[in-house]
Amino acid sequence: MNFRKLGSLVAVALAAGLALSACAQVAPRGSGRMYNAATETTLEGSVTAVKTLTGRRGWNGVHLTLQAPDGNYDVHVGPANYVSTHGFTFATGDHVKVVGSKLEISGVKTVIAREITKDGKVLTLRDKEGFPVWSRGAMGRP
Repeated sequence: MNFRKLGSLVAVALAAGLALSACAQVAPRGSGRMYNAATETTLEGSVTAVKTLTGRRGWNGVHLTLQAPDGNYDVHVGPANYVSTHGFTFATGDHVKVVGSKLEISGVKTVIAREITKDGKVLTLRDKEGFPVWSRGAMGRP
């Protein structure tokens, strides 16, 4: 094998490895895996921002910035189509109560939401163990 071919193969392998690494950092894998029932908390506050982020597989996930008494939190809600199918919308200024697993991701206070209450309506996003109710895995659980 000549050095040009070897150099090309190394460059392709390096580029593929970098691309996979970048994709893995776009969003944490599986919020259900990040959910820890031992860190479950209830927060109430005002929504200061609503974001829809596109994930690796093209799904759109809803995130809220919640201003709570002890600071701001990035609230991971769930897929935008699941939220809208259940009749929920979020806007700046909404008062919400969030039950979820509290953690820190890259230095940002974060909550993986299990339930969100707004205007007396409850949006259930995950079961007690944190498995997303919209996923087939959660539906197949006993």
